[in-house]
Amino acid sequence: MSAAVDQRATVPRPIFPFAALVGQDALREALLLAAVDPALGGVLITGPRGTAKSTSARALVELLPEGRMVTLPLGATEERLIGTLDVQAALSEGRVVFAPGLLAQAHRGVLYVDEVNLLPDVLVDALLDVAASGVNTVEREGISHSHEASFVLIGTMNPEEGELRPQLIDRFGLMVELENCFDPAVRQQIVQARLAFEADPAAYRARFANAQVELAQRVKHARLALPSLAFSDEVHARVSAICIEAGVDGLRADLVMLRAARALAALEGAQAIALAHVDRVAEAALRHRRKDRGPQPPTREPAPSQAQDDRHDRGGTGAAEPAPATREGDWGYLPPEPVGMAEAKKLRPVLPKP
Repeated sequence: MSAAVDQRATVPRPIFPFAALVGQDALREALLLAAVDPALGGVLITGPRGTAKSTSARALVELLPEGRMVTLPLGATEERLIGTLDVQAALSEGRVVFAPGLLAQAHRGVLYVDEVNLLPDVLVDALLDVAASGVNTVEREGISHSHEASFVLIGTMNPEEGELRPQLIDRFGLMVELENCFDPAVRQQIVQARLAFEADPAAYRARFANAQVELAQRVKHARLALPSLAFSDEVHARVSAICIEAGVDGLRADLVMLRAARALAALEGAQAIALAHVDRVAEAALRHRRKDRGPQPPTREPAPSQAQDDRHDRGGTGAAEPAPATREGDWGYLPPEPVGMAEAKKLRPVLPKP
């Protein structure tokens, strides 16, 4: 009995085919671009519950050469993520003994991080650094070991459960914000697809087998074509202009946008990177980096009901009261002004005669 249970536990869960995803065009394109060029820095997917964030991430795995997916659990330690070194073996035997972590296991596959906003900052910073460089380095007691770790990083989060610090969000290459679907026809199509998949996963996957193979071939050929696509001065100028207009910090947005435009051109089999490729990837590259440099809104006044409650707490009658005197340098402070003698006489009090 126990053996049968163990055997069933090893059966992998069927994956919803990427070619069958309905809607969310921006998400599907961003995931494909990250599959073509993992050095983009991954994709951050935000949105409410039930918007197929996890389903889309898992579906991408089958389009990659290795077809491997590693999930980073919320309770993972830094050593579990980056790996560990046996310092004693290095000191006593003079050899480096490295125990691979999740980053090594995800090489040439997908590293999936659900609820990335709930991870400790040190883990998020470490995995983003490796995702961009493609190399993981572990150092302990003056001993170091490096290995390749090229993977497609996919992080998902629900903004209602907390945000990532701006410094960490900026490290993600692309960002896509999902919204609830309020189109009845699209909702019906999504639900029907899900029900059909759950009723008979094998039969449903067979319907999209050819489309899956075609997508996987496109990703493979696009990866090979990347080195042959050069950035023209015109493309550089467009990227610079867009980033300056968005008011982004640093040059990471420029680099990501150029890489994404090149990945898109390769995915479409284009012979050169066009301005249209830049324009199509600009939103995903800037959504989490764009700044609003317009005038700041004025300080909000307390609501009338709140102001009245405050006066009531101070024992007031509810009538308007003058603002208390403030120190020099405070907002609203007015310096004293000289008054002429004629005005001073008018203000002199009249004393009664003895």
